[in-house]
Amino acid sequence: MKIFRTTAIAISLFLAWAAVAPAQTWTPLKHQPTVAADTALLLTDGTVMMHQYNSSNWWRLTPDNTGSYVNGTWSQLASMQSGYAPLYFASAVLADGNVIVEGGEYNNLSQDETNMGAYYNSATNKWTVVNPPSGWPEIGDSPGIVLANGTFMIGRNETSTQAALLNEKTLTWTATGSGKADPYSEEGWVLLPDKAVLTTDGRNAPNAEKYDYLNGTWISAGSTIVRLEDPSSQEIGPMVLRPDGTVFATGGNASGSGHTSIYTSPANPLQPGTWTPGPDMPGNNDMADAPAAILPDGNVLCDMSPGIFNTPVSFYEFDGTQFISVPNPPNTGQNTSYVGRMLVLPTGQVMFLSSDGATKNIALYNASGTYNPSWAPTITKLSSTTLVHGKTYIAEGTQFNGLSNGAAYGDDAQMNSNYPLVRITNTATGHVFYAKTHNHSTMGVGTGSKLVGTGFDVPASIETGASTLEVVANGIPSTPVDVTVQ
Repeated sequence: MKIFRTTAIAISLFLAWAAVAPAQTWTPLKHQPTVAADTALLLTDGTVMMHQYNSSNWWRLTPDNTGSYVNGTWSQLASMQSGYAPLYFASAVLADGNVIVEGGEYNNLSQDETNMGAYYNSATNKWTVVNPPSGWPEIGDSPGIVLANGTFMIGRNETSTQAALLNEKTLTWTATGSGKADPYSEEGWVLLPDKAVLTTDGRNAPNAEKYDYLNGTWISAGSTIVRLEDPSSQEIGPMVLRPDGTVFATGGNASGSGHTSIYTSPANPLQPGTWTPGPDMPGNNDMADAPAAILPDGNVLCDMSPGIFNTPVSFYEFDGTQFISVPNPPNTGQNTSYVGRMLVLPTGQVMFLSSDGATKNIALYNASGTYNPSWAPTITKLSSTTLVHGKTYIAEGTQFNGLSNGAAYGDDAQMNSNYPLVRITNTATGHVFYAKTHNHSTMGVGTGSKLVGTGFDVPASIETGASTLEVVANGIPSTPVDVTVQ
């Protein structure tokens, strides 16, 4: 359970053993939202969809004609049904570019573990009420994820081991997930390259589990060795899939530094896999209900604070071996980690938002490292290199969904972005346009040499003439392909 804001003050420690990274910077948005920020999602047309804190309202950030989100502008989207104003809820962008929002630990700032839900049609800018799974009087702050086959799965609240799959056509649910060892309290989920879903238990630590999507059951994923959950609150931290295929899992700890552990998948997905303890977090910090995000170079950006929901925050990059101290975003010194949200943008920047009911300042993190070229998507075929306004085309290639889930949090917020975007740049003007992608052949990650594809719609606003087209996944672009827009 969260509190809305704490007043405890902690003293920052000098960390002689933590490396210091060069050149990392934060850039505030030129046009800040006029409303308090909350969880944000990356739509498949390249715009950002942000929930307004304690409301049914959503807003859109559209990058400028150079592709800059720093200089982007805000507009209001349609609102969800009256009476649904969730805080700490499940959300996901689906394979057709639409959005699902489910549950909430709070509704209108009253704790009620709401079972309300809504489905957003991104083409029509309309919401549809989604009824809960049968027999679910509450959903609350629950984990949710889109499986490799494009199906959204959600777990019931902290006292239950029930889970369900969404039929997007009928907006109805089917039970799944038998064999869960403990309730879904405080858990986060991460999709693995072998299509299984990994979680670390919040009430059964140091146990870890995997969802076998073929049989709809949970099986053992071994032991994290170190305890990742805080024993008193069961709070744990986010998990991020890294380009090497390992999962970086973080913990919460009220009485000392939070632990970390690194998961390596087995050759046979029905086997548990192995865990190796990673470094403890610097300075008695932990990541209880905290955001993290993958950077283009494979490092993980981490938001930490001491104890459970204490202040102040401090930021680090994890490079696979150690934590590297980096600057804080502006105006966050007295925040605690649980109010943070992150989102990986197609520019490779990470958007940071503070969901504290007051802060309206949003900043973008500019990392100093770059990606390994082998991690990039590759385009092997376009259905046509002559593109016409308003028409739909197909791109085929490899690694369109990237090698990571993108950004993570846990049971209170999900903002995965493992799906392809199509970016078209006019050669003469340099202006950037995103073609909405949809109906991806997979939502899997780390698909390697497997041929995958996506549909994309050429926007009516696009400029004509010689252009280049890229497929972008979690900030890493493919080699451009020459196209002509008519």
